[in-house]
Amino acid sequence: MRVLVHNPRSGDGKRSARAADIARDRGYDVRSSRERGDTYDLAREAVADGADLVAAAGGDGTLNDVVRGVDDEDALDRVTVGVVPAGTGNDFADNVGIRGVDHAFDLLESGDRRRLDLGSADLPRGPSDDHDDDLPPRPFLNSCVGGLTAESSARTTRESKRRLGVLAYVVATMAHTRSFEGLELEVRAGPARDPVWEGTAAMLLVGNGRRFPGEARRQANMEDGKLNVVVVEDAPGYDYLARGALDKLLRRGASHLTRLKVPSLTVDAAKPRQFSLDGELVERRHVELAARPRAMEFVVGEAYDRHPEENPPDVV
Repeated sequence: MRVLVHNPRSGDGKRSARAADIARDRGYDVRSSRERGDTYDLAREAVADGADLVAAAGGDGTLNDVVRGVDDEDALDRVTVGVVPAGTGNDFADNVGIRGVDHAFDLLESGDRRRLDLGSADLPRGPSDDHDDDLPPRPFLNSCVGGLTAESSARTTRESKRRLGVLAYVVATMAHTRSFEGLELEVRAGPARDPVWEGTAAMLLVGNGRRFPGEARRQANMEDGKLNVVVVEDAPGYDYLARGALDKLLRRGASHLTRLKVPSLTVDAAKPRQFSLDGELVERRHVELAARPRAMEFVVGEAYDRHPEENPPDVV
């Protein structure tokens, strides 16, 4: 059984509606969400009902919900996952070579299936958390981001995303830049939790499906069991609206950057801060991040690169 988990509120709504129409014409069981959080429940129900393919029609947040739902049914080993890009942000779809709604359905029918890594964020109560409860582990396909961009995304309204698309995030970042309080972090890497960085950061960028501006290529290696990490120290105040400003901020070799490639990462902040998991926000003081090697079977496009060229050897 093939199920399309459909978020009618994704993006401007037009691509999402088109995705639902095409899916019905092609014999999919279309299950539409009615309120926030439904997409997670619908994915779990699809697995329980015997689906062998579950595709998400929406943006990165919808896809994250669907993968989390399939994962929580312990079904990633037997259920194929796909995405029909219909949201404001469709980063993961782009990174796996899916170029639009029609292309996505063609791939769901006859495209390649690859076993891809999945990022995981464990969110236990940290050593200095007196009031926070443990939260269940959360997956991330594309990235986990903390700091300026995460806290700005929390201020990006649904209405501005509808009006401005991805530019809404840039506008929110600009508005928040002057008042942003740096992240006081201690970062440890690998199973031994070796110290790798400590200080005040503007951003912590952890990629499973993507690299970040300034890297040689945008798509990460999604089959190597490692995370791509960039720590951006409190850096000069660039004009984020200027063309190429973020690329300048994250240019290779900049003295305010620390780049790592590791299987796991432990992050302790001085106080609870917001982290964005594929656009979904959690607030924690202690976060444990890891790659789950080849955890999911995913439908990919022709442009997906199984062995993307690595960056120069300063990434370890």
